[in-house]
Amino acid sequence: MKKRYSLLLLLAGFFVFQSCQEKTAYKALIVTGQSNHNWSASAPILKTILDQTELFTTDIAQTPPENGDMKNFRPKFKNYNVVVIDYNGVSWSEETKAAFLGYVNNGGGVVIYHEADNSFADWKEYNEIIGLGGWNKRSEKDGPYVYYKKDQLVVDTAAGSAGSHGPQHEYLVKARKADHPILSGLPVAWMHGKDELYSTLRGPAKNMEILATAYADTAKRGTGRDEPMLMTITYGKGRIFHTAMGHVGKDETHPATECVGFIVTFQRGAEWAACGKVTQPIPLDFPNVAGSVLRPDYKIVTLDEDLEKISNYTIDKSTRYLTDLQGRIRKVSGDPVAMLELEKKLVAILQNPSATPDGKRLILRELAWMGSDYCLPTVRDLLNDMNLQDAAAFTLERMKGPRKI
Repeated sequence: MKKRYSLLLLLAGFFVFQSCQEKTAYKALIVTGQSNHNWSASAPILKTILDQTELFTTDIAQTPPENGDMKNFRPKFKNYNVVVIDYNGVSWSEETKAAFLGYVNNGGGVVIYHEADNSFADWKEYNEIIGLGGWNKRSEKDGPYVYYKKDQLVVDTAAGSAGSHGPQHEYLVKARKADHPILSGLPVAWMHGKDELYSTLRGPAKNMEILATAYADTAKRGTGRDEPMLMTITYGKGRIFHTAMGHVGKDETHPATECVGFIVTFQRGAEWAACGKVTQPIPLDFPNVAGSVLRPDYKIVTLDEDLEKISNYTIDKSTRYLTDLQGRIRKVSGDPVAMLELEKKLVAILQNPSATPDGKRLILRELAWMGSDYCLPTVRDLLNDMNLQDAAAFTLERMKGPRKI
């Protein structure tokens, strides 16, 4: 009987291992219902972001209102692979807190989202789970400030309150652990959409690794140091991913969560928390230092969308779709057949009388370095177009000695 039991354990371990290797639906739970932020908007956004990966099926557990009976709030944490905390409100019941700690201790994955690191200041174990927190009377009694200064990690035990941010603005996110599965393959730095830049977070910082930081510029009422934005923590057998980014306010648009940098790191962080690995490919529209990239509908852009938007491009519009197209071109640059197929689609825009001159200029700029003999007749025809003759002449000059098709 003992041998059979051991075999069953071995097989169970094998199937758990397999679940982290294959595209499998993990169960995710978003806990929300109270916050100083717009949780009624953020929770559905986070659900959309997780579900679009096709790795997660996501439920939302909403607490009673602030004056409600929290004893009736008893999510079945153990039924989920990852629990996302989008909550900053009154304390849960002791029964619910114990269930959550049991879930994490036994290997449950957790994602701490933005203002959730403000919550439960008096709950010792929760502060160890989040690593660093802010506001709600946190101070040196709760642990040190942790940040980077001149690219050196600083653990600062100075007295002072926890939690601050200046006005919302775009900022540069810098990878500190680029080889971590969540960041592996991403740029070493990228621009993040308009957001609160959390600073002066402090806490136990046990078993914590800072994955990425952002410079809190003094011109934006910042600290003049690189503050933690993405972190991982281990607690018991559980894995925790903590993102300080992603503010959702009362406005109709939410650039912090529409930012592809936020979306992708949130998705990858949730997968890592669920199983310790990341299988998701890096999307072509991931931003770099040149500027942030937004997905207002939270969906990955298709090639057809790129081409349609570029066809209608005017200089006052976002170059998001050009950036995505450039990524597609780079991805197939070693495949002449695929390059030619893309080139044909670009030439079709040049031949389209309804396409805008600004859009055609973008296409000519790309053809200047990747075009073959195929595009030459069309580009030469544009020498007769008063709006495009300079751009066409530039392309032809750069294409001297083009590749043969």
